[in-house]
Amino acid sequence: CLPANQERFANGKLVTVQFHPSAQVVMTAGRDRSVSLFQVKNFSLNPKIQSIYLESFPIYKAHFSVDGEQVIATGTHHSMFFVYDMMAGSIIPIPKVRGVEEKFLRNFELSPDGSFMLLVGNSGYLHLLSMKTKELISTMKVNGRCTASAFTPDSSKIYSYSKEGEVFIWDVRSRKSLHKFEDEGSLEGKCIAVSKNNQYVACGSSSGVVNLYTTDACLKENCPKPVKAIMNLVTSATCVTFNPTTEILAVASRDTDEAVKLV
Repeated sequence: CLPANQERFANGKLVTVQFHPSAQVVMTAGRDRSVSLFQVKNFSLNPKIQSIYLESFPIYKAHFSVDGEQVIATGTHHSMFFVYDMMAGSIIPIPKVRGVEEKFLRNFELSPDGSFMLLVGNSGYLHLLSMKTKELISTMKVNGRCTASAFTPDSSKIYSYSKEGEVFIWDVRSRKSLHKFEDEGSLEGKCIAVSKNNQYVACGSSSGVVNLYTTDACLKENCPKPVKAIMNLVTSATCVTFNPTTEILAVASRDTDEAVKLV
């Protein structure tokens, strides 16, 4: 296969590479302030569909909306974010979300049902926004600092992983904390993922260890035992993700080259 973005390599580090939810399109976004879309074709040229440029806005993270009609992009040092409406071809700045007092908005998650956007703030604050209006619905707070969050596949719960190694489970409808548990041996929480069939939760920490739990244990026990501890990474685990059929877990570290393992 040829490089997906060979028609326009980025001038800086890529921070996001994501397939479109329904079309044969891949998006790249990076520190060179650009979001690019490419058509994915088998072994032939992958033609560029378009690129947008966000002036003075190095991108921290970009993500397709669930319906595939928008791209949300946050910056490295901004309290605002952008929405790129692909149907209208317009770039919409969201300058300030009322009720969200954050110096920088970087990390976010989108609920699988397309209803919510979760902004991960500083000092443990989690801001739940309406995906439709981009307005604040509610704010939740974890003890310590939140480093990663994940929605369950049915969008009913949120798992929030703190820097101190605790995982808080929230009910999306009531915004109440349902439970919290300690990730075994975690010195510093880095990333978290929930499998598509809602059977497993994977927690990756700064030591490079990725713990795999059953969701049943996570919801009931304060110190659940992992069904497996994956020790293959020697640097900080910065990405965990399940494949759609929950048969493969990918674990990766951005701290060293080629640190990607499939379990």
